[in-house]
Amino acid sequence: MSARDEILAAVRGALREADRTEAPVPRGYRSVAPPDIVDLFAERVVDYRAALTRCTAAELPEVIREALGPARKVLVPEGFPIEVEGAADAADLDSFDAVVTTAALGIATTGTLVLDHGPGQGRRALSLVPDVHVCVLREDRIVPGVPQAVAALDPARPQTWISGPSATSDIELTRVEGVHGPRTLHVIVVAA
Repeated sequence: MSARDEILAAVRGALREADRTEAPVPRGYRSVAPPDIVDLFAERVVDYRAALTRCTAAELPEVIREALGPARKVLVPEGFPIEVEGAADAADLDSFDAVVTTAALGIATTGTLVLDHGPGQGRRALSLVPDVHVCVLREDRIVPGVPQAVAALDPARPQTWISGPSATSDIELTRVEGVHGPRTLHVIVVAA
């Protein structure tokens, strides 16, 4: 008998003696929604070192101005629902200080923004090149978890999932922000 045959015989013997009763796996977590998904989303966004402001639709223009801070040249994609001071054409993307977009969805359990590049979101590069990204999300566009987000999104559309400002770590776990995207992410959640 070869070594291979001996090993397989031992495995077969162990399997014959093993208890094959399967223990039930609890799956209740799949249907439990957090008590307030907007509060949970806000908490998780801040955990990712992003800034967060909650406001009403009437307060939105002023909140955007404050979130932009000293940015002088601001990119606003076609279809953004309000006029933004300092908005310019995207001819030279590298020259912009900031971008203001909307988001298709927010995911409460992960604090993630999902852009599907529809109206007010622009192409992917717009949210990755400028140093500041201000993203506007309506409360009613926040879903509890990733399964609900995937179900609500059109898989044929391009998607960008954003969890906090750009960050990476080296082998010693030294965090570096802004290497491959905006150093600053400011999320504005607008009351529905």
